[in-house]
Amino acid sequence: MTEKKKFIRDSVYGDIELNAFEEQVMDMPQFQRLRRIKQLGLISLIYPGANHTRFEHSIGTMNLGSKLAAELDLSDDEIELVRISALLHDVGHGPFSHVSEGVLSVPHEELTKYVITETSMRDLLEEKFDVNDIVDIVNGKGYLGPIVSGELDVDRMDYLLRDSHNTGVAYGVIDYERIISNLKLEDGLILNIKGVQAAEGALVSRYFMYPSVYQHHTTRIVNSMFRRSLKKIIDDGIIEEKTIYKYDDMDIVSIFRNCDIKYANDIMSRLDNRNLLKRVKTIRLDNFKVPEKMYKIDAKDLRKAEEEIGEDYGIDKDYVFINIAEYPRFDEMKTQVDLEGKLYPLTEISNIIAALSKARFNIPDISVYVPEEEKPKFDKFKLEQYLDLPEIDKEKFHGIHYDQIKLF
Repeated sequence: MTEKKKFIRDSVYGDIELNAFEEQVMDMPQFQRLRRIKQLGLISLIYPGANHTRFEHSIGTMNLGSKLAAELDLSDDEIELVRISALLHDVGHGPFSHVSEGVLSVPHEELTKYVITETSMRDLLEEKFDVNDIVDIVNGKGYLGPIVSGELDVDRMDYLLRDSHNTGVAYGVIDYERIISNLKLEDGLILNIKGVQAAEGALVSRYFMYPSVYQHHTTRIVNSMFRRSLKKIIDDGIIEEKTIYKYDDMDIVSIFRNCDIKYANDIMSRLDNRNLLKRVKTIRLDNFKVPEKMYKIDAKDLRKAEEEIGEDYGIDKDYVFINIAEYPRFDEMKTQVDLEGKLYPLTEISNIIAALSKARFNIPDISVYVPEEEKPKFDKFKLEQYLDLPEIDKEKFHGIHYDQIKLF
């Protein structure tokens, strides 16, 4: 008797087929926990539709991994290995995904390795696979690793599509089928020249999703508020960071609400009621002659500046936040392109990508946040009195500002 096919209905791709073994893996508690881990952490406070989970993203990544593996003409065994690796690539993520990871000394890839190799999930996986092969692919190692974790990998493709779909921000729509059909696997994933336009679209999408979603100024303060509270919870021994892979979002919310740390209680109340801290100062990094220098400022120096601001303005230092937007890496720019048998970096092939590489510091900024009721105190606030900032480029011509002026 033919085995009945199992499908999951996905909001992005439609029906995604599963085999019986994959269904067993998904039914394990370690994977089911991902239903209770929001993909975008606290971004639903900015985009109410952003309630999708790591569960959906993992299945979507498996789907794209399967499509790419088939396109690369891999063997059936290799396709199955890629599928299960893509499915499990985020199984060690902590609550609220990357938000909690910003506090931990252990990256989620290490926690994923632990879940795959040291929990009851290993017993099931070893019925069909070598768990070390799965861990290698999750970490981008070996021949098949770049499919799941590389420059132009299926993980990135899925989260751009999914995050765009659920936030309603149209920038993340990419032609993933065109990209997949123009990739080959040699020493990493190599893009055919015919796929450059689709790759450009993906990078432009991520470029615009960065300020609109991932590093939106409100995203950054809700993440910072959460992280400072989580750090206090960990430092107080209420939870251990090495076991954070066992917790889901509501576990942490409940701890914040009910623990004896008043700061965590208050921050959770603020997040519950969207009573967020507000910006009182913003400096775009492209105002500096060398924007990269901002990322060399030590975390201790930022904390010291927060304490001094708190002292000078009569505010609890734990309610002063200096936040620098994450470094705009855009690793996809390193993708190698095959042009008539020779390999070139995408930045050399595409003028658009070369321009994005130069323009990426137009977006990030350094911002100072305080409680809304304290804002009136900061009319004449100067951040340079508290931090050793890079030199301002006073002669820099901001063409984007000029173009905006012309519109009016």
